[in-house]
Amino acid sequence: MILSMTGFGKATIVVCNKKITAEIKSLNSKQMDMTVKLPLLYRELELELRNAVAMELGRGKVDVYVACESIDSAGAAQLNTEMLRSYKSQLENLSQQLGLPEPNDWYATLLRMPEVYRQDVNEEVAQEELDAVREVVRLALQATTEFRTQEGAKLYHFFKERISAIQQLLGEIAQYETARTEKIKSHLIEQLEQLEQVDYDKSRLEQELIFYIEKLDITEEKTRLQNHLNYFLETLENAERQGKKLGFITQEMGREINTTGSKSNNAEMQKIVVEMKDNLEQIKEQVLNVL
Repeated sequence: MILSMTGFGKATIVVCNKKITAEIKSLNSKQMDMTVKLPLLYRELELELRNAVAMELGRGKVDVYVACESIDSAGAAQLNTEMLRSYKSQLENLSQQLGLPEPNDWYATLLRMPEVYRQDVNEEVAQEELDAVREVVRLALQATTEFRTQEGAKLYHFFKERISAIQQLLGEIAQYETARTEKIKSHLIEQLEQLEQVDYDKSRLEQELIFYIEKLDITEEKTRLQNHLNYFLETLENAERQGKKLGFITQEMGREINTTGSKSNNAEMQKIVVEMKDNLEQIKEQVLNVL
C-alpha cells in the first residue's frame, strides 16, 4: 500500500519529574528536508534522532519538535536576571545613540530576547531521561507513520477511481474511429471534385488516402496508454515508496493522451481527450504527496 508524505504524530512520556513531548509534522517534498528543535539538554541526541527519523519517513518536509517541562516547581525554568539587565542596558544605550524611543512595554520586549530563561540544572542528564527522549520520538514517529498510512489509503482509492475513469474514456474512443476515417476520406474527395478541370488518378488517390489515414491512426497510442494505466495500477499495488516512479508513469500517460488528441481530428474524440487530461491532472497533483 502506498504511503502519503503528509503526516503528524505526537507522544508524551513522564520521567525524572519531567514531561517530555515530541511532535513530528511531515509534508510533501522531493527529498528529505528536516528541521529538528531540541532543548539544549538533549543536543547530543540530535544526530541520532535525525537518522532515526530519516530512516523511518524516507522523504518529505519534516519538522521534529521536542519539549521538556518540569512537573514540580523546583526544576522549573527561571528568569535569567543578569541577562535581562544586560539587554535592558544595551537597549537604553541604543535608544540614546540612535535617537529612537524606548520600548513601551519593557516586559514584552525583554522576554522575547534569547536565553532569558535558564534551567537550574547542576548535574548531567540522567541516562534514563535520554532514553525517554529516544522513546518519545520513536512513539511520535510511529504515530506519524500511521497517519501517513491512513492518508495513503485515501490516495490509493482516489488513484483507482481516476485510472478507471481514464480507462472508460479510452474505451469510448473506438466508436468514433471508423466514422472519423470515412469523414476524412469523403472530405478530401469532395475538395478535389470542387476543383475545375483537374484530372487525378483515383488509384493513386486511394494510396495517398491510406498513407494519410495511417498517419492519423491512434492504435499504438491507445495500446501504450493502456499499458501505462496497467503499470500504474501494478505499481500502486506492489510498492510503498514509489511516488517518484508513479510520477514518471503519469508523464508517459500524458504523452500518449496528447498525441491521441493531436491525431484525433474529431470533435467528439477531442472532448474525450480533454476529460482524460482532466483526470490525469488530478492524478499528477496527488502523486506529489506519495512517498
